[in-house]
Amino acid sequence: MKVVYEDNHIIIVNKESGEIVQGDKSGDQPLSEFVKAYIKQKYNKPGNVFLGVTHRLDRPVSGLVVFARTSKALARLNDMFRNGDIHKTYWAITQKCPEPSEGTLTHWITRNTQQNKSYAHDREVPNSKQAILNYRLIGKTDNYHLLEIQLMTGRHHQIRCQLSHIGSPIKGDLKYGAKRSNPDGSISLHARRIEFVHPVTKETINVEAPLPTLPPWNAFGQ
Repeated sequence: MKVVYEDNHIIIVNKESGEIVQGDKSGDQPLSEFVKAYIKQKYNKPGNVFLGVTHRLDRPVSGLVVFARTSKALARLNDMFRNGDIHKTYWAITQKCPEPSEGTLTHWITRNTQQNKSYAHDREVPNSKQAILNYRLIGKTDNYHLLEIQLMTGRHHQIRCQLSHIGSPIKGDLKYGAKRSNPDGSISLHARRIEFVHPVTKETINVEAPLPTLPPWNAFGQ
């Protein structure tokens, strides 16, 4: 676990792919428990440590996760996420570059909870929610393309679903149309940057997570 920012009210960590943010039916130790243990040891805190989960990243995705260390910060961060006041930038690797290489995707997404999968539609359908993201090509190698993505909405599997719908699935994402899995079970999607006004101090927080060191990420530097 790599801490990239912490103060009395919030802590931001760089999650590795394969980690779960919050406990689920798998029974695996979640990232939240590792963060609690870190806080307890570092600050020699007796008893239970308070830690609020403000958002999640899919298990195979790496990158920044924000936790609240106080109930005041948790309530305010929850409101900020709900209102779109927290700006997240993702990097994704695809084999096929979207056309054009920069643009906005607008779809309507439906979610199948039994499959734990979302489906994108070109027009509004029953029980759908609008999903919007901006993307641009920022790097390429002989085989892959690196996209920078900014979410305008926060839907279930939104980036994975929308890129798949236009024929550019994320590398390693078998669920959404990739031809092959990544050796470590990850998908090549990374929560790269997050920016927001601190819920308590009102300072601007702008942090960036280093990229994974494995191929093909290492072909694009840090």
